[in-house]
Amino acid sequence: MANLAKLDFVVLDITGKNYLTWVVDIKIHLEAGNLGETIWEENSASSQDRAKTMIFIRRHLDEGLKSEDLMVEDPLALWKALRNRYNHHKPMILPMARYKWTYLRIQNFKSVVEYNSEMLKINFQMKLCGETITKDNMLEKTFNTFHASNLLLQQQYRERGFTKYNQLISVLLVAEQNNELLMKNHQSRSTRSTPFPEVNDVSLEVNATSFGDNNCKRGCGHKRGRWNGKGKNHSVQFRNQVPRQNSGLNFTNVNRHKGKAHVNIALRNSE
Repeated sequence: MANLAKLDFVVLDITGKNYLTWVVDIKIHLEAGNLGETIWEENSASSQDRAKTMIFIRRHLDEGLKSEDLMVEDPLALWKALRNRYNHHKPMILPMARYKWTYLRIQNFKSVVEYNSEMLKINFQMKLCGETITKDNMLEKTFNTFHASNLLLQQQYRERGFTKYNQLISVLLVAEQNNELLMKNHQSRSTRSTPFPEVNDVSLEVNATSFGDNNCKRGCGHKRGRWNGKGKNHSVQFRNQVPRQNSGLNFTNVNRHKGKAHVNIALRNSE
């Protein structure tokens, strides 16, 4: 596993399941290093270039394959040996790729990314086997496999006249991300939620047991606190009924906690 970080791509598995992709990677890297002709028929590559190619190919082989082809020193001979061993995978991959293409449905995937990844994988496998899927085929496959509940969206996307498959996927990805954002915003705060009311500046704490029993006493002329003045307009009386508008009191909230009632009121100076 520590050696994996030094590799340019995945090594050729001894079963040959990744042979077709491995061949493409090898050819690309050899051409980039001016070593492509070392695996051509009747090439005139130098011994130094052939040695570099052998080092690169063997570094991307399974350990079992290295041991089996240990005595091979020519890159062209090694290339032919691997082709004779694993080239039969091509007729095996093509029928499976055709089957996956036939039953590919965008409605069967949880996200657009998963669908697009499977689409590109099938297209690559068929291309390696000598068959190609056109962009029009990919567009029609996507449009025709929308879920029935998204029929209106399917018609809208089709009317936009996409000519490239990647353009359609880009639009679908943006729509999917916007939909996820709307759902997160909706779940974080419900539609009917309202902010908490502000607490009044003035609050009085009254014993819960005496709140109801002493109402009558207070109504009969008992005076409390600093409002115990001579003027009638400066007295505060609690009654069992809703106070009048000109009494200068506005009851806003009553909270009971541990045997007490908290009464929040706002005071207005009486004229």
